[in-house]
Amino acid sequence: MLRDGRAGVALLYLPFDTTAGLDTEERCTEGQVALLPAGHVLTGRPHLRTVYVTGLPDLPMPRWPGPDGTYPDGPGPQARDHAQLLQLIALGRACWIAPDSCRTQLREDVTAVPVLDAPTVTTVIAWPPHSRSRGVAVLVRAAVRVSS
Repeated sequence: MLRDGRAGVALLYLPFDTTAGLDTEERCTEGQVALLPAGHVLTGRPHLRTVYVTGLPDLPMPRWPGPDGTYPDGPGPQARDHAQLLQLIALGRACWIAPDSCRTQLREDVTAVPVLDAPTVTTVIAWPPHSRSRGVAVLVRAAVRVSS
């Protein structure tokens, strides 16, 4: 949406989003955690590895819709948004690997366990390089000030 003008500024997450052709300022870098239903056998561990989380037959990773709205084939449940995702995890139907900062939004029926070998996630604020919007400039400066 930044590239086609529908948005003036966005938070993007590296390495998942591309920032090619955009101006950016880094906000923070963090590790990732596995989100599991509370009480699952793996929630008692101090940390996990990606292969354990992605290979759980009883807790498959959810499937997200593509740009055309269709879901890829696979064993995981279909997910439309993060609220639904947390419900699927709490019900013991899925698991997910997410940035550590998601812990602040977790319900008591979802547990986060650090994933040692998951890539770190860098949050950046991004905007089109041709932007001359005063509002974008003010927002970016405030974001940089808060993260310093």
